[in-house]
Amino acid sequence: MTRFVLTRTGGAVLVLLALSVAVYALFYVAPGDPARLACGERCNPAQIAQVRTQLGLDDSVAVQYLHFLRGILAGRDYSGGAGLVVHCDAPCLGFSYQNDRQVTELLLERLPATVSLALGALVIWLAVGVGTGLLSALRRGGFTERALTVLTLAATGTPVFILGLLLLMAVCAYLQWLPFPTYVPLTEDPEQWAWNLLLPWIALGLFESAKYARITRSSTLETLAEDHIRTFRAYGVGERALVTRHAARGAVAPVIALTAVDFGTMIGGAVLTESLFGIPGLGKTLIDGVRVVDLPVVVGVVLAIGAAVVIAGAVADLLYAVADRRVALS
Repeated sequence: MTRFVLTRTGGAVLVLLALSVAVYALFYVAPGDPARLACGERCNPAQIAQVRTQLGLDDSVAVQYLHFLRGILAGRDYSGGAGLVVHCDAPCLGFSYQNDRQVTELLLERLPATVSLALGALVIWLAVGVGTGLLSALRRGGFTERALTVLTLAATGTPVFILGLLLLMAVCAYLQWLPFPTYVPLTEDPEQWAWNLLLPWIALGLFESAKYARITRSSTLETLAEDHIRTFRAYGVGERALVTRHAARGAVAPVIALTAVDFGTMIGGAVLTESLFGIPGLGKTLIDGVRVVDLPVVVGVVLAIGAAVVIAGAVADLLYAVADRRVALS
């Protein structure tokens, strides 16, 4: 197990390093003027020249990347003009010239909203998805299974923004059970925080739950076909007990692994949900950065999303190995 952990951790570090190279090359080495993109459309030539000096764009590409990587790992000093030096603490992702703030500070400010959205949706998609998958396996061959299969396929084929729009129109506009969501931080008002995130949680959770229902059902049915389950049946163990106590364990490992990956992806991938419900998270920050051509913010969000996905993948592998030690021994 120790060797597996070290190998997987080392692989994740190499992937993160490769990700930083790819992102830097994509945004800073690609054709175009990175200084103009970083400064924005409203900058005059003098401001663009100052940004070019701050970013060290007069150096070679290799030196520029080393400065970029050192800023992430150990921090970096930027020239503020007139002999002024501004220090950016690690992990330094640069400065947003549109907001006159460090990108890391901006991302940390927006991260709680995204994590709040992802955690609530995770609870819903696990409860609905796993529960639906187990019920479908328990009632296989009957009307319940066919109905759940149709609902699962419908949820899979419906984009999350369509589910969100339907919820907004039905709950807020037609039935008027809730006002239109306005994000409230958890630290300010926990009750309003939950009520305003309820519809985004449901929209994102239902969309993701369809995948978990299919995986849970197939894993449970696969386990029900194994020899030890047939032995339990021969001894008179009931079908409900077989599914809930024995077969359900076979679905634990893939669900754990998939949950870790999806949660990491959700940290940066809930762009449509955040934009639809006006949640000031990382996804909306990325859209805003692209709209005003704020290159450091776009690079910072892309790196954060990529790092979240890579780390989540490594965690998923480790959790899978804990749930099934055959993975670590293979």
